[in-house]
Amino acid sequence: MTTIQAAFYRGNRSFQVEPTEVPAPGPGQAQLRIAYCGICGTDMHVFHGNMDARVGMNRIVGHEMSGVVEAVGEGVTNVQPGQKVVVRPLDPCGQCPACQRGHGHICHEQKFLGLDTDGAMQELWNAPAHTLHILPEDMRLDHAALIEPVAVACHDVRMAAVAPGEDVVVIGGGPIGVLVAMVARAAGGKVIISEVNKTRLAIAAKLGFETIDPSEVDLKASIEDRTGTKGADVVFEVSGSQPGVDAMTAVAATRARIVMVAIHAKKPQIDMFQFFWRELQLIGARVYEPQDYEKAIKLVAEGRIDAKTIITVVSPLSDIQGAFESLDSSPTALKSLIKIGDFA
Repeated sequence: MTTIQAAFYRGNRSFQVEPTEVPAPGPGQAQLRIAYCGICGTDMHVFHGNMDARVGMNRIVGHEMSGVVEAVGEGVTNVQPGQKVVVRPLDPCGQCPACQRGHGHICHEQKFLGLDTDGAMQELWNAPAHTLHILPEDMRLDHAALIEPVAVACHDVRMAAVAPGEDVVVIGGGPIGVLVAMVARAAGGKVIISEVNKTRLAIAAKLGFETIDPSEVDLKASIEDRTGTKGADVVFEVSGSQPGVDAMTAVAATRARIVMVAIHAKKPQIDMFQFFWRELQLIGARVYEPQDYEKAIKLVAEGRIDAKTIITVVSPLSDIQGAFESLDSSPTALKSLIKIGDFA
């Protein structure tokens, strides 16, 4: 057993960093020394107490991680100590109808690492070896902590089949929205981001995107003006809001593809008439598949994801409470990372 520091969620919007014991990796496991771990929207749901029934009061959260293999357990041959890796935090059952059809990422009994099991907000983590993706040796580990959310964006854009020259509207300019925009641009799309937060609008503009603030101008009219009255060929709803759902059908071109990316806290009202009138397609997109991770690694390695601009705050593990409170009270950061290990 090795004594490490880990951040435990204790309920009531609180984390406690405490020593804990980590055993050697078991069969099929790899022990990872964690470098960085991002805070995502799901982690914020945990912080707000919305997932207490699922995670309990003694959970180590975190899945947007990067690290180095420390040791491997019996039977592990796909990675070896010293390699830089990220975790694709899905542990499907392998037996349900989704798994049997090759869709393990939407397994009916999916275990999401860092929610249903302990996760990466600890110095050493024993993770299933089958979840690991090897990184290029020269990749910065802070940048690599973006690979999980970039993989989400890669899956969304792949499901939408964005083609070169298509007009794309991303509704919601938060971390995932901006990454969807970057991946869609890499696929050749002409991307516009709709967002109301001034800080996020400024970051999107710095990244070279056309932006619209729908609280100040008519979004539908603005999109039609930019597309010769056609509308958007592809729309990503990433805001998780009713106004975003209203906008997704309003800005859509004839036969547009609309991708639902955001998780809505309650059922939104959707203008179904527009699906009939313009022969729209509604596409669900959830998490990622292995090929999305490999695509994400490639995009980050090639510098096509502007990691320096996207990563706006880095906090030590000892200040995880402050990092979550800052995101809760003043959500101006685009992507906040927790630095866990002593890596550059």
